[in-house]
Amino acid sequence: MRKNGIPHSARPFSDKRWKLPLFASFLVSVTLFLAVAFGLFSSPSAGDPLSLDFISYARLEDSSDYFVESDIKSSWDPDVDSRVEAPRIAYLISGTKGDAQRIRRTLQAVYHPRNQYILHLDFEAPPRERIELATSIKTDPTFREVENVRVMAKSNLVTYKGPTMIASTLQAVAILLKESANWDWFINLSASDYPLVTQDDLLHVFSNLSRDLNFIEHTEIVGWKLNQRAKPIIIDPGLYLSKKFNVFWTSQRRPLPTSFKLFTGSAWVMLTRSFLEFCIWGWDNLPRTLLMYFTNFISSPESYFHTVICNTEQFLNTTVNHDLHYIAWDNPPKQHPRYLTVKDFNKMVESGAVFARKFSKDDPVLDKIDRELLGRSEGQFARGAWCIGSSDGGSDPCSLRGDDSVFRHGPGAERLQGLLQKLLAEDPHRNGCLLRVEPTNLTVH
Repeated sequence: MRKNGIPHSARPFSDKRWKLPLFASFLVSVTLFLAVAFGLFSSPSAGDPLSLDFISYARLEDSSDYFVESDIKSSWDPDVDSRVEAPRIAYLISGTKGDAQRIRRTLQAVYHPRNQYILHLDFEAPPRERIELATSIKTDPTFREVENVRVMAKSNLVTYKGPTMIASTLQAVAILLKESANWDWFINLSASDYPLVTQDDLLHVFSNLSRDLNFIEHTEIVGWKLNQRAKPIIIDPGLYLSKKFNVFWTSQRRPLPTSFKLFTGSAWVMLTRSFLEFCIWGWDNLPRTLLMYFTNFISSPESYFHTVICNTEQFLNTTVNHDLHYIAWDNPPKQHPRYLTVKDFNKMVESGAVFARKFSKDDPVLDKIDRELLGRSEGQFARGAWCIGSSDGGSDPCSLRGDDSVFRHGPGAERLQGLLQKLLAEDPHRNGCLLRVEPTNLTVH
């Protein structure tokens, strides 16, 4: 008599159709293991995943052996001496509608073949202006040969009182970290900034400084500022809309944080690569936590980096309380920088600052700075030892490049040296984020 039930229950393993998939799976697994072990697959970065985010005129570096933990270890290994050669600086120069020519002028004034540059026109600038800027960079023979200038093609909508400016800055830093391992400091500038010293002056003086110093103006937020800055909650429309609007306040208020102290200061900074790796790679949770906190914080560009660095034990003793800018504030109430003119020229020079802001477009004082401080003619680069061509007939001597590790410093280096000597000798306890750096004996040779 035939029993009812599952027909194959008596011989569950008699079907041999499972053997072929099992063998194929085993073969694939072995192949993958051998590929990983012997490096048969190339790095995914070789395909340039950021090609849709920016227009790059630099070759992508081979990052197949790049692993973040190895960089973290080398950053903190005191036995590693990677500071033999002269420093290199990475610049972000940003602007908005109508700023393309101003960005290019500032770029020429701060250009040096050793450095890296990334240019950003925000979303308010029309596509034609952005394309014209990118085209002018691409067709410039020096930029095309050196390949150290990039124009971000995917623009961000930037509301300067909200977190969108921080987001744009961090995006630029991430691109610079991916694209080049050869820079020591990062500087952010706007189209209304302009240098007061040549890059030869700057690089020469900073060759004598520790590469661990972060130049960031900062002070702890206390008293009435806590109620006006920390407790309100703002919304930045730039995070959600495609048209710029002013930030607006919600009716809710939040308590003060207890796990970190709040700091504020200038939005213009000169930060070390190691600190920015800490902010971008995120092996500690603090940068991410503060980034979320400052999403709804008024004027977050004046607080984010300041709060991160002053609440991190590894970096709080590396701060120099200055933004390296000369700024003349309105009086009263000293809340906004006023436009600089020829009347301010002597004070700018005497300050010893590296940069000044802010300037009106094509103000005559810029021509005076070019002529007397930078040795720059219209449409040309600021002079440096790397410029070995002839200036006959009005040609640009920088069209012919020499050794970019040689610097021809001048009076600007002496002024900057005096400012740094003063900053490093100041009382470290005068501000909340302590500075415990011994004064450095700077000598211009």
